[in-house]
Amino acid sequence: MPGQVELGRLKIDWARAHMPVLSSIEQRFAREKPLAGTRVSAVLHVEAKTCVLALALKAGGADLRLAAGNPLSTDDDAVAAVVEAGVPTWARKGESLDEYNAGIRATLDFDPQVIVDDGADLVALAHTSRPDRGPVIGSTEETTAGVNRLRAMERSGALRWPAIAVNDAQMKHLFDNRYGSGQSFLDGLFSATNLLVAGRTCVVAGYGWVGKGVAGLLRGVGADVLVTEVDPVRAIEARLEGFRVRTLLQAAPEADLIVTTTGTVGVVRAEHLRVVKDGCLLANMGHFDVEISKPDLASLAVHRRVVRPSVEEYRFADGRRVFLLGDGRLINLATGQGHPAEIMDLSFALQALSIEYLVRHGRSLAPRVYPVPPELDRAVAEAALPSLEVAIDRPTPEQLRYADSWKEGT
Repeated sequence: MPGQVELGRLKIDWARAHMPVLSSIEQRFAREKPLAGTRVSAVLHVEAKTCVLALALKAGGADLRLAAGNPLSTDDDAVAAVVEAGVPTWARKGESLDEYNAGIRATLDFDPQVIVDDGADLVALAHTSRPDRGPVIGSTEETTAGVNRLRAMERSGALRWPAIAVNDAQMKHLFDNRYGSGQSFLDGLFSATNLLVAGRTCVVAGYGWVGKGVAGLLRGVGADVLVTEVDPVRAIEARLEGFRVRTLLQAAPEADLIVTTTGTVGVVRAEHLRVVKDGCLLANMGHFDVEISKPDLASLAVHRRVVRPSVEEYRFADGRRVFLLGDGRLINLATGQGHPAEIMDLSFALQALSIEYLVRHGRSLAPRVYPVPPELDRAVAEAALPSLEVAIDRPTPEQLRYADSWKEGT
């Protein structure tokens, strides 16, 4: 049986073999060293695919520090391997909140020039309790929740450096948030429960890109899927794609499973828990563990117990039971293996190119939230075509002239 470091290397090698776009960037980085001497701190879900990104940044010359972006998402084998490869890392599966916060503080103590964030916890810390740290050239963010925090900071005038919203790039949200979340949600759900989904009534709270992916994959395995929304446009979109759309209060009494995908707080709360069906499973696919109100669960429960790893039963006074999966944290990482390698290949390729862009141009950018430059988005798409066995047509000279004539108004 391989030791921890060797097993971690095998996992990283397996991921890298299925991440051809990022691997090609790593090879170029190794030749050109575009990040030479740059201090980079990353707070991410530290598992094998993330370690492929970390080693690509290191190959590019970055002086890198890595910490966990979630107490339950770490792969200890991968951590052992990446530490052995020379990347100091603060991450442990099941770490306490004190350990989690200490790891984030340690990456800030490194005085990073570039921050790679997942939920904006490191950026927030740098702006609040550690405003004297710096100088920071810029940061990248790959979650909806994190981008929302950054935009709030921008609106209030608090943001002190340029931040690239990697989450909003086409090659990220169209594939990572939808197909990656859909498949990895099922992985986490099946691993946690070992229960049948086909024929069950499943409620998906939120019909953004993550919600679309989760709803589509649940329907694909035979579930009867309801969607809840606060946005009328998305609600109509869900209905026209064949889903019933109800309020959560209407849907809860018939739900065998409720999964939150909104990126906001208090989605499943006391009013829903009072009417929820006996035996309902509660799972979360938002970045933070605030979408299912754990305080409301605790206040309503008369008894609670762990019935299998990552499944906690809450029993109410009337005898009804609900089961919280993965402590209300990201279930695809708390109980599953996260997004497929081929999906993270695209997202982490965008991260690597965005970090390179900040090193080259960040000092000349104003402190606000920026999209990924379109040329980087397209470069990742072009690079991904061969690995997906996709061939596309190219516009003819006549078609290009025709398009140009419309732009010029002729």
